[in-house]
Amino acid sequence: MRNLEPDVVLRDRYRLVELVGQGGAGAVWRADDLRLAGRITAVKAILPDVGSAADRADRQAQFHREASMLARLDHPALPKVSDYFEDDGTDFLVMDYVDGPDLRQVVDAALAAGELLDVERVLGWADQLLDAVAYLHAQSPPVLHRDIKPANIKLVAGERIKLVDFGLVKAMDPADPRTLTVARGVGSLPYTPLEQYAGDTGHTDVRADLYAVGATLYHLVTGRPPDTAQDRFLLPNALTRPRRLNPDVPSRVESAILTAMALHPERRPPTAQALRALLVGDAPVLGNVELGTAGLAWRQAIWDNAGLIALVSLLVLLTVVATWQATAASAPAATPTASAGSTATAPIATPTGPAAAAPAGN
Repeated sequence: MRNLEPDVVLRDRYRLVELVGQGGAGAVWRADDLRLAGRITAVKAILPDVGSAADRADRQAQFHREASMLARLDHPALPKVSDYFEDDGTDFLVMDYVDGPDLRQVVDAALAAGELLDVERVLGWADQLLDAVAYLHAQSPPVLHRDIKPANIKLVAGERIKLVDFGLVKAMDPADPRTLTVARGVGSLPYTPLEQYAGDTGHTDVRADLYAVGATLYHLVTGRPPDTAQDRFLLPNALTRPRRLNPDVPSRVESAILTAMALHPERRPPTAQALRALLVGDAPVLGNVELGTAGLAWRQAIWDNAGLIALVSLLVLLTVVATWQATAASAPAATPTASAGSTATAPIATPTGPAAAAPAGN
């Protein structure tokens, strides 16, 4: 694996200047392009996989296919991928360097001032984000980002945004749900749907990105990350409604966010366009959206097994009745009879009134 540090030159062209981000999937460096004077790039180093030589060769071929696909993308809200290569067992992506704060930093700055972000401002970003996501999903095959979150959305001049960090981008092949990803990660937990927890062994589609968009908008309008999908799976109503944290959030926006964050993909909007219609359009919104899963799951389980539950209840009732009847039949009959030498005892009445005070014998 190539040792990376400032002033290292990669491919006789990219001189590393500063480490700007690092995670489980790799590291991103700001670098100078020595061929094009004044051009600043972002160079992402993808951590190499362990495994056999054949496995590494297959993954490297996959990386080159996916990097070539990324280089063909062209959208104003996406940084342009300009180069990709391998150096000493490490794969590298080169793309436009996007300067400016990310939306997580923007949220934190607002909170430090005792404020929440303006909802209309957030909806403006959401419109751009969903346009970029719709563009990715419209590719053939669809391209999944798989790590949409506030920290991966940069704010540039004029309130424009760019969705960065393509380390987890995945070309979705419906015939092969285990298509490998460039960086083979699972995203960031507060913004990651349950189906993505399995990494490359799980099946994800475009609705996984829509969950992440919903979770990102939740963070932006409330000032805090949402509960993870895992916590929501285990705890009923774990997720606090956005309007309880920020009363300025319109009910339509709240419903759209929570619908996008449904734990089951089938309950989410099917496309980025459908989510946009829920947010700002005229699409009907759900009145009872999902906050957790336990209550919903129990209700669904009861409904699905209503016949069995009724049968079990009937058997329990019959068992109770039969037990009661058997107990009653085996109990000895209590028939009181007076024998010759017995003395019947009757309740003693306590005299009241004037007669009770009269002397005995008078």
